[in-house]
Amino acid sequence: MTLQIDLSPDLEAKLRERAAAAGKDVQSFARDAVEKELAKPETFAELLAPVHKAVRESGMTDEEVDQLLEKALADSRRPRTSRA
Repeated sequence: MTLQIDLSPDLEAKLRERAAAAGKDVQSFARDAVEKELAKPETFAELLAPVHKAVRESGMTDEEVDQLLEKALADSRRPRTSRA
């Protein structure tokens, strides 16, 4: 597919600078940027899909998962409260 887009002079300059810094031509850099953006999860469910899969495969119960998350949350808060 060939795509033509209009860019402001500032955006075009930035695109050319980034492409050069990456050692790529502008077209390759732009294509890679589009591919990278489209590879990102679109929804929270897509973002968490690997976690959900790992939990299912682990055989953990919902209660065990809740306990694990509660402990992780408490552990992450502990250093902040001890600094106050």
